[in-house]
Amino acid sequence: MSRTTRDVIALEARRQFMAQGYAATSVRAVASAAGIDPALVIRHFGSKEQLFLETVDVGGPFAPALDGPLEGLGERLVAMVLDDRLAGVLRTPYRAMIRATDSAAVRERLVSAMEATLARPLAARLEGPDADLRAHLVAAQVGGLLEALVILEDQTVLGADPVDVARLYGAAVSTLLTPPAG
Repeated sequence: MSRTTRDVIALEARRQFMAQGYAATSVRAVASAAGIDPALVIRHFGSKEQLFLETVDVGGPFAPALDGPLEGLGERLVAMVLDDRLAGVLRTPYRAMIRATDSAAVRERLVSAMEATLARPLAARLEGPDADLRAHLVAAQVGGLLEALVILEDQTVLGADPVDVARLYGAAVSTLLTPPAG
């Protein structure tokens, strides 16, 4: 079929995966909304899992937060995660991905995305011992905050002033940016 059909399938799949999650989205429902036969979805993508992997991207827009000095980086990262303007490019795809992590391929994609967009660029900037480990722990802290927001929907965190959350959680993240003494 044409590239247009593939694009229509991808757009509809992304919309449904983001709105309903992996488990609640079916190939049949994507095909119906796209106005095509379900066999075409499989023909273009191979499987529901591959359709998900090709249409939901959790790359993470961390580059702007990583710019600038290490001082204040923790707060910048946390503020970025809390920024409602980035919900569609960070929090919503993260929710869809994390809910589908019973798939090894999805887990691998989520880990590699955090590695490529946050841990590796951060590790390159850190000095001292255990820079790679410290960068991965920062990524884990960011992932924990994302989980509190989009999976657990922790009302205390959601209801808190974002400036306070950025200040407090950012300080915790920042402890990993400098090598431990001694």
